[in-house]
Amino acid sequence: MSNGRVSAGILMYRWRGDTLEMLLGHPGGPYFAHKDDGYWSIPKGEVELGEELLAVALREFREETGSPVPGSGDDLVPLGEITQKGGKRVVAWAVEGDLDPATAESNLFRVEWPPRSGRYADYPEIDEVAWLSPVDARRRIKETQIPLLERLEEHLRSGAR
Repeated sequence: MSNGRVSAGILMYRWRGDTLEMLLGHPGGPYFAHKDDGYWSIPKGEVELGEELLAVALREFREETGSPVPGSGDDLVPLGEITQKGGKRVVAWAVEGDLDPATAESNLFRVEWPPRSGRYADYPEIDEVAWLSPVDARRRIKETQIPLLERLEEHLRSGAR
């Protein structure tokens, strides 16, 4: 069941020797401040009417990490689509690359906090990015996004490295 909302995102990965690592982001803002396992996500954002999915994925990665997606676009591996618990569909691609989490910088959003207090503050959409092993990524990512990690691993097992 879909609510009509669609997001598009990028799952960046890298190799450290023979060890695969995946880049995930922790959502910013006061609601997620003390939530960890099961809340991380690939960098992604909502697609507006008339926007191209891939263009949104590339834009959102840059907005949420402060870095462009590396390569020419031909290097992107389609990971297909998943549906999150709220019904939002997420379409994703993977790309090999690298970035320093210490230099990552996300765009901001404004929220009233505490709710109905009349006080507003700006928070980063992503307050932390981290390179995680497949085991740690599975533990931290939203459960409904785990198939994206598995599809990347299957692609890499098929010899595409």
